[in-house]
Amino acid sequence: MNKYKKLVSNTLIFAIGSFGSKILLLLLTRLYTGNINPSDNSTKELLELTANFLIPVITFSIADAVIRYGIDLNYDNRKIFTSACIAEVTGIVLLIVLSPLLTLLPYTEGYVVLLVIYCITSGFRQIASQFVRARGLVRLFAVDGILATLTLFIFNVTFIAGFHLGVTGFLISVILSDLLSGIFLWAVAGLPRFFRLYYWDKKITRTMLRFSVPLIPSALLWLITGFSDRLFIRYMPGPSGLVGETAAGIYGVSTKIPNLISTISTIFFQAWNMSAIEENNSKDRSHFYQRIFEAYQSFLFIASAFLIVFVQLLSKILIDSSTYPEYASAYRYTPVLIVGVLMMCFNQFLSSVYTATQHTTHSFWTSLIAAAVNIVLNIVLIYNWGIIGAAIATFMSYFVCYCIRIVDARKYVLFPVNHAKFFANTGILFLLGIVVVDEPPLWIPILGVGLIFITAYNFRDFMPTLHKLRHRR
Repeated sequence: MNKYKKLVSNTLIFAIGSFGSKILLLLLTRLYTGNINPSDNSTKELLELTANFLIPVITFSIADAVIRYGIDLNYDNRKIFTSACIAEVTGIVLLIVLSPLLTLLPYTEGYVVLLVIYCITSGFRQIASQFVRARGLVRLFAVDGILATLTLFIFNVTFIAGFHLGVTGFLISVILSDLLSGIFLWAVAGLPRFFRLYYWDKKITRTMLRFSVPLIPSALLWLITGFSDRLFIRYMPGPSGLVGETAAGIYGVSTKIPNLISTISTIFFQAWNMSAIEENNSKDRSHFYQRIFEAYQSFLFIASAFLIVFVQLLSKILIDSSTYPEYASAYRYTPVLIVGVLMMCFNQFLSSVYTATQHTTHSFWTSLIAAAVNIVLNIVLIYNWGIIGAAIATFMSYFVCYCIRIVDARKYVLFPVNHAKFFANTGILFLLGIVVVDEPPLWIPILGVGLIFITAYNFRDFMPTLHKLRHRR
C-alpha cells in the first residue's frame, strides 16, 4: 500500500473508531450542565486539567517515544514496551510519594486520592494504546476507543445522573473507563508477552527519554494555555459577572463546541503522525507534506466556518440551561475559541515535523513562547474584559506559535505554504463570529453568504488534493 492510500486508510479507521465516540462524549456536556452547577463544573475542569498536567510528568511523555520508536523497524518492540513500562512505574512511585503536595491546590480538597488514581489509570491506558498503534493494530486501537467512550458515557450517566455524585462521579467514571480499556488492550493485544524484565535495555531507555523528556514541558505548556484561562477567570478581579467561579464554569462549557475541531484534527493526526515518521527519509517528502497540509487546512477552515455559523443552534442542543440559566451565554465566547483551536490544530500538524525529524526541543521552546503570551494577555485582558479576554488570549497564543512554527518547522521539511489564503480565511472566520454574536440586520443572510464563500474558496484547493489521496498510484 502506497503512503497516500495508507494515510487515507488509517484516517478512515481512526474516524470510524473515534468520531462517533467523540460525539457521544460531546453529548455529555448536556449531562454535566444539567446536573452540575457552574461553580462545581469549574472544579471538575480544573481537576481534569490538573490530571492532564501531571500525566506527562509521571510518565515522562514516554508514550510519544513508544509510537516513534515502536514504528521504527530498527528497534525491538519488546525492549521498547518493557523500557517504557519501567519508566512509567518509576514516575507513578514518585507521584504517590509527592501526592500530599496536591492538597496545596485550593480546588483539590476531598479529591486528592481520586486524582492520583485518575493519573495512574490514564497513564496505564495511554502506554498500552500507543504501543498497540505502533504495532500497526489500528483497528484494535479504534475499537478500544469506541469501547472506552461507551463505558465512560455509561459510568457518567450512572454516577452523575443516577447517584448524583457530581465531581466525584466524574472522576470515578474516568478511572473505571481507563482501567477497563487498559485491561482490554493488554488481554486482546497480548501485551504481557512483550513485557519481561530481561527485555529492559538501558541504552534504548536513554534514547527514548532523550526523545520524550523535551516533550514534557511542551505538553505542559499547551495545557497551561487552557489551565491559566480558567484559573485567571476564577480567581482574578475583573468585570462583575465575567470573572469568578460561575464565569469559569461558563467559559469551560464554551470550549466544548470548539473541541469538535480538535476531534477532527486528532483523528487525522493519529494517522498522519505515523505516516510522517514512516516517510521521514523518502525523496518526495516535501511534496507529500505540501499536499497533505493544503487539504488539512482547507478542510478545517470549512469545518470551522460551519461551527461558527451554527454555533447558536449547536449550543441549544448540547447545553442544558434549564436548571442553570447562566450557561445560556456560553455561545457568545465560542467563535473566538473555535479560531483559537484551529490555530492549535495547525500547530499540532507542524509538531509532526519535529517528531519525525527528532527535533523535539523545538516543540518545547515554541510552546514556551505561546504559554508566556497566553499568561501575559490573560492578566491584561481578563482584568478588563473577563471571559472574552481569556478567549482572545487563547487565540493569540496559538496564533503566535503558528507564526513561529510555520517558519521554523520548514527548516527541517521545506514545503510551500499559501500565507495569503491563511490570513484571508482567518479574517473571514472572525467576521462570521462577530455577525453571529452581535446579530446585526440581515445577519442570517450574511452568515449564509460568508459560509458559501469560505466553502468555495477552500473547496477548489481541497478537492485536487483529495483526488490525489484517493487515486495516487
